[in-house]
Amino acid sequence: MWQNLLLAFGLSLLIVGLAYWRQSLAPSGAAAAVLVGTLTFGLGGWVWGILLGIFFVSSSALSHFKEEQKQQMAEEKFDKSHRRDAGQVLANGGAGTLIAVASFIWPSPLWVYLFVGTMATVTADTWATELGTLSRRPPRLITNGKRVEVGTSGGVSRLGTAVSFGGGLLIGLVAALLLPWNSLGTALSLILAGAVGGLSGSLFDSLLGATVQQIFYCPVCQKETEKKLHRCGTTTRFLRGWRWLNNDGVNFTASLVGGVVAALIGWTFV
Repeated sequence: MWQNLLLAFGLSLLIVGLAYWRQSLAPSGAAAAVLVGTLTFGLGGWVWGILLGIFFVSSSALSHFKEEQKQQMAEEKFDKSHRRDAGQVLANGGAGTLIAVASFIWPSPLWVYLFVGTMATVTADTWATELGTLSRRPPRLITNGKRVEVGTSGGVSRLGTAVSFGGGLLIGLVAALLLPWNSLGTALSLILAGAVGGLSGSLFDSLLGATVQQIFYCPVCQKETEKKLHRCGTTTRFLRGWRWLNNDGVNFTASLVGGVVAALIGWTFV
């Protein structure tokens, strides 16, 4: 076990170091990413590490895709920048890490599906955010279909939904290719776990964003935002949602929901 953890620690340092150099991670985020990578890879195994790596590398790359075009919207709407801090890293990778630890202590085939679902969800949600915000059509609120501004919490678009499905599907396909299976049905179940679990978790993320996530309002810019201090320098006022539930909490919760959906799919095959 210790050899696996040391190897995982070394690989995590290398990958995280490159991401930090690329300014994809803040110092606290880099430290959290090393912890997440070490435990997930070291206790879950190399396939688990690869799935985590796919999420991490793809999300970091997409955050830089058409970065200037997305910058103004991100500064106006999102509480945090593309340089992920510890909260963001743990919100996206923390559930998978806990699952890796649990699978090491209490082995069961269902942990694999749960992990695939969590990784599929955070990948799907990140892809939807990074690419969906580039949609030429304005998003609609998931609860009532009302048109909202790009970047609004709870807003969904056709492009965002499509790439969300694609992100989850990628995780499921890689899991099916790399994990051992004794029947075609098991392989298909892993693909479904990624695609359906990822999309379900991502949509649940949007539902929480539209209903209970803390949202603030800038009276000067007359804009809804996740920020307590808006980009114009104005202190925003609380508008709606639960005061304790920020975007990190929404991401973590949604990843667990996607994992549960994937585990239910796996349960029918295990």
